[in-house]
Amino acid sequence: MNKIVLKLGGTIMVLFLVVLLPLGYVANQIFTNFYYNQVQEEVEEFSQKYALTITSLKNENSLNMFKTLGELTNKEIYIIDSDGNVVVEPGVQITNLSNKDIDLLWKGQPVQKMFHDARAEVSYIGSGHPIIRSGTFQGAFFVLAPINDVHEPVEKIRDLLILSAVGALFLALGFTFLLSKKMSDPLIEMEQATRQMAKGNLDIQVSIPSNDEIGSLGKAINDLAQETNRYRTKRREFFANISHELRTPISYLKGYAQVLKQGLYQSEEEKLQYLNIIEDETDRLVILINDLFDLSKMEEGKIDLQMSTIDLTEVLESALFKVKMEIEKKGLTLKIQVDESVPHIEADGIRLEQIFTNLLGNAIRYTEKGSVVVKVWNADKKIHIMIEDTGIGIPEKDLPLIFDRFHRVEKSRSRELGGTGLGLAIVKNLVELQNGTISVNSQVGKGTRFQLSFPVAE
Repeated sequence: MNKIVLKLGGTIMVLFLVVLLPLGYVANQIFTNFYYNQVQEEVEEFSQKYALTITSLKNENSLNMFKTLGELTNKEIYIIDSDGNVVVEPGVQITNLSNKDIDLLWKGQPVQKMFHDARAEVSYIGSGHPIIRSGTFQGAFFVLAPINDVHEPVEKIRDLLILSAVGALFLALGFTFLLSKKMSDPLIEMEQATRQMAKGNLDIQVSIPSNDEIGSLGKAINDLAQETNRYRTKRREFFANISHELRTPISYLKGYAQVLKQGLYQSEEEKLQYLNIIEDETDRLVILINDLFDLSKMEEGKIDLQMSTIDLTEVLESALFKVKMEIEKKGLTLKIQVDESVPHIEADGIRLEQIFTNLLGNAIRYTEKGSVVVKVWNADKKIHIMIEDTGIGIPEKDLPLIFDRFHRVEKSRSRELGGTGLGLAIVKNLVELQNGTISVNSQVGKGTRFQLSFPVAE
């Protein structure tokens, strides 16, 4: 038996008993009081009626009639005269009729109390009414009902209540077991699934039993497994890409360093060419290491931004100047459209330039012919920047993943053209850290457009 079933079942049963026991006690009290009151009203009614009916305490026939009537109704008839002498005494001996009770009867008031039989040790519910004739107290007429007449039906009802409670208890046990099992089975399945996930089995999926909180937990576990599996796959791809990116420049560095070391070159011009290659590959390594370093700091939330009020157009001009030579080298057309009055924004100038340089570099890298368009305008208290190219474009299936870490579009071509799959992930993080937003639209073979927005500085 699972612990959670025991805990849930035990909790439900305790709650059931907490409700059932007081309810049974209250029901028993209600029925007991009901029968006591019913018998009390009955003997009171009889004693009052008989006291009014009796004509004479000396008429033996009349007295015998009342005695017989008592036997027929299973009641005891007890009659006394004005001096307190017993006129009709049944087979009981009343011992607790006090002088105070007789004084009340003398005053014309009825007496209701429990009477005790000294011989049989039996109690009676009794009611006595005075017998008044011509305004004179003649005696008192008592009707007594054995307490057993009340106990017997009450005990039967109590037995029925106990039997019902036991039946309800067993029914509740069965219901509790089924309910606990139904509630615990999905949790146990989820616990086993998470243990499998901890062991590396990320393809596991748990069933969704309902749309309540347990169902939401199951969906969350499935989403976690999918996201973790996706992250693991991309991480493997990332390490494969990084290994390739590191291996290529290191191979160049080692190869050309050996050529230079062994003097395997024909002229100083060839030597200089090899040194340039070494320098280019070193720069490539530096860029790769810087990207990895930035990504690591962003994942740990430790990247520092020097926020200040800056002119965005100046930062953009600096970035365009750095890529101008690459644009001219590929024979691309650069089109710039900037509003005359562009408000300042709150941002880190160096990181903002890194964003522009990265996006412009991508636009140039993946565009063989055509143009690169840069547009800046002010609207809705925001500065909007658009960087658009006429390059190879991005497949629609890759657009939702374009800003994910480690994601690369057309891996073979990306490798050929350079890039590690980190640039756009870094760009998105830097934009959001500076309270901005970024979106992308693209069509394969027609080009790609990135749009950024930053709030105007107050």
